[in-house]
Amino acid sequence: MRSKDARFDGWFFTAVTTTRIYCRPSCPVAPPKAENMRFYPSSAAAQQAGFRACKRCRPDTSPGSPEWDERADLVARAMRLIADGVVDRKGVPGLAAELGYSTRQVERQLVAELGAGPLALARAQRAQTARLLIETTALPMGDVAFAAGFASIRTFNETVREVFALSPTELRRRAGRGGVAPAVGALSLRLPFRAPLCPDNLFGHLAATAVPGVEEWRDGSYRCALRLPHGTGVAALRPMPDHVACRLELGDLRDLSTAISRCRRLLDLDADPVAVDELLRADSVLAPLVDKDPGRRVPRSTDPVDFAVRAILGQQVSTAAARTHAGRLVAAYGEPIDDPGGGLTHLFPTPETLMELDPRSLALPRARRAAVLALVEALAGGGIDLGPGGDRDLARARLSALPGLGPWTVETIAMRSMGDPDAFVATDLGVKAAAKSLGLPHTPGALTRHARAWRPWRAYAVQYLWGSGDHAVNRMPL
Repeated sequence: MRSKDARFDGWFFTAVTTTRIYCRPSCPVAPPKAENMRFYPSSAAAQQAGFRACKRCRPDTSPGSPEWDERADLVARAMRLIADGVVDRKGVPGLAAELGYSTRQVERQLVAELGAGPLALARAQRAQTARLLIETTALPMGDVAFAAGFASIRTFNETVREVFALSPTELRRRAGRGGVAPAVGALSLRLPFRAPLCPDNLFGHLAATAVPGVEEWRDGSYRCALRLPHGTGVAALRPMPDHVACRLELGDLRDLSTAISRCRRLLDLDADPVAVDELLRADSVLAPLVDKDPGRRVPRSTDPVDFAVRAILGQQVSTAAARTHAGRLVAAYGEPIDDPGGGLTHLFPTPETLMELDPRSLALPRARRAAVLALVEALAGGGIDLGPGGDRDLARARLSALPGLGPWTVETIAMRSMGDPDAFVATDLGVKAAAKSLGLPHTPGALTRHARAWRPWRAYAVQYLWGSGDHAVNRMPL
């Protein structure tokens, strides 16, 4: 707190007993006396203790804790699901069911570690969503309350006043919002991140591998179609020096918090690049790569199921060929969408839809067709959970048991679909070529042994290895 270190924003929150205000660690206000300070592991815990959010540093807009992506235990899985809006849609029993634990167990572990249960954590997220809508749109307050997930206007008003010490109307007036409402469902906002961030590999990879009709690079932004709990949407994401500009067009505003969460997850914005780069710099071979482009992120996916199918389509073929195969699948089986502002035409087909495809229509070798069908059947039947609350080790084991899914496919799905920061594609041709050119062991077994020193950030090491070559995934389009 004395050094105003923004790296720790979102890791914990500080509260002052004399002012009853809680802040992020980097708050520009002079730190109070130590005896007047309290520390909380979540904004929900600070709110439950009776503290309100600082109007200067706005702690509710901090990046999320990087722990929830790194860890794979019950608490981390629960936090990823809460961010995805599961509590608002299904309640605490629904959250517990997705995790495979009792409601009591989930409550107890969250309270023990975060100082707040799932309802309080979801309430803090609703308050943050409400503030975003109040300050960045001219929507009627009733629509804001509904979109943020509140059950009533009264609860909405009470929560906003309690958390921010201002009424919804005062919040909007303070933000200086005009009186003209935006287009229905269209919102512009900023996605914060921990610096540094290298946009080249992140946006370059997404643009180079974009599936025609589902993703595109247009006017300096990566755009993608979203399948959301209450409808569809389109996200446009553009890197800026201190944030990612995000424009969302949503069919139903209730999907706002889920859409934001999925965009943040796609871009790996809750990562701690200082911790990642510090560890990787300890390897003398990786150090120059890290120093050249610090802050590389791992590009992920807004829909883990969709990407798993794409991973099989991309086996042993070029990036262009993988895009072609996926584009044909989308054109034949995807769900059409409207995109007046761009060239997006479809959502990627669901596993249930793909259960009906004729395997002979896939211009793939017979073994790969069989692999696609086996994966689709497992996903449609619920035998494999690749979502934010899934068990990564169990998903890996079940993926590996399917025909035609070798280590490259399983680890690629773990990295991009499941968001595992330690996934490692030792058999990837680009990784092996980079390792050889850099003087590292380049056989899969030897490279995996060498890479033990890079744990738990091997997925980031992959980004630096890829970045040492000349490929479109390393360059953000002009």
